[in-house]
Amino acid sequence: MAEKIKVDKLTFYYGATPAIKNITLTVEGNTVLALIGPSGCGKSTFLRCINRMNDIIPNTRAEGDICIDGKSIYNPKFNVTGLRRRVGMVFQKSNPFPKSIFDNIAYGLKINGMTDRYEIESTVEKSLKSTALWDEVKGRLDESALGLSGGQQQRLCIARTIAVQPEVILMDEPASALDTISTQKIEELIQDLKKNYTIIIVTHNMQQAARVSDMTAFFYMGDLIEISSTGKIFTRPDMEMTENYITGKFG
Repeated sequence: MAEKIKVDKLTFYYGATPAIKNITLTVEGNTVLALIGPSGCGKSTFLRCINRMNDIIPNTRAEGDICIDGKSIYNPKFNVTGLRRRVGMVFQKSNPFPKSIFDNIAYGLKINGMTDRYEIESTVEKSLKSTALWDEVKGRLDESALGLSGGQQQRLCIARTIAVQPEVILMDEPASALDTISTQKIEELIQDLKKNYTIIIVTHNMQQAARVSDMTAFFYMGDLIEISSTGKIFTRPDMEMTENYITGKFG
């Protein structure tokens, strides 16, 4: 598979404090990379570097580089608005807009210049089908998205993300607030979506990381301790610290 994302010696600072230090890794296209590690170890900071969401936080800076398809996203001439269209994000807490189910998805399409009503309707339907939500909501597209269950809201947010056809999807603990059945649906969805997208997911759930990802990266105190195939990380990691975390000795 072709390399989609290359991170080279990335350090990110909040003020004078590095939240992540000297991170180097690559992510191949159409794969799922899980980021694991204790709370506060830099996983979410790293995730938000990939679409430069951290840029909006005052007094922060990055050293090193991230390339997507061989092009540096930190190049001064790089189009950050375009980057955020190419790299979608799904947050821990579902955040549907206080609009109808239909308008939640149509909103991003219209902002990105889609005006043809038929094209908008067909993209909304396709996005909802991609997230296995269409059959559950097709009769009430005009109703408020806030009336959906938590699991449905999260799948709607994923549908909203993929409607604008990103290349990469970042997920920050997308199932942590959901029940078991909704979590299973999100995990099945991730497996399905990787046919068309490259996915990076932060999760505290070791079983989830083992189920959904191809590669796993273990972060600790801002350092990337180890990255390898998920099977290797969970059965024969190179680092004792990784094994101790996975087996619950700390974290």
